[in-house]
Amino acid sequence: MSAASNRSGPVVRVLEAFLAFCLIAMVAMVFGNVVLRYGFDSGIVMSEELSRFAFIWLVFVGAVVTMHEGSHIGVDSMVKALPRGGKIACLVASELLILACCAMFFWGTWRQHEVNATTMAQVTGMSMIWIFGMGYFTSVGIALVSLHKLWRLATGRLSDDELITVHESEEEVAAPPAGERA
Repeated sequence: MSAASNRSGPVVRVLEAFLAFCLIAMVAMVFGNVVLRYGFDSGIVMSEELSRFAFIWLVFVGAVVTMHEGSHIGVDSMVKALPRGGKIACLVASELLILACCAMFFWGTWRQHEVNATTMAQVTGMSMIWIFGMGYFTSVGIALVSLHKLWRLATGRLSDDELITVHESEEEVAAPPAGERA
């Protein structure tokens, strides 16, 4: 992970707090329902649906935070072997592909908006746009992260280490450079 990705602004901290809230809510609802079912032969009907919704929000918001941190899975073998110009070309191509995927994801969410807005969840009665509408948030969030990286590249603020956006293994990221090993 690069120095730039370690800097978390207030927006990222709010998103991380939201992720923690979703995780805690899921655990509390599922565990509470297990205790109620086995201990008291009852349960809270809404907890299953709400915990599923919290999981969906956790995944989609988590994708944006993960993109910001550069923690998505990838293979860097080829990119590491390239000269700086090749690394830049791969980064630009990668970010442009990400932006194209974000645009398609946003467009698909937009096309399904009316159907999802008028469909209600079985138990809670919530509009399903609260679930499927996460496509708006995720596509815009990831696109903003990609655009920010491209802007930093264009203005010369992207270090050589940041040109490789993924790493093959955590051990390689955590290991000190060859010259600094004991």
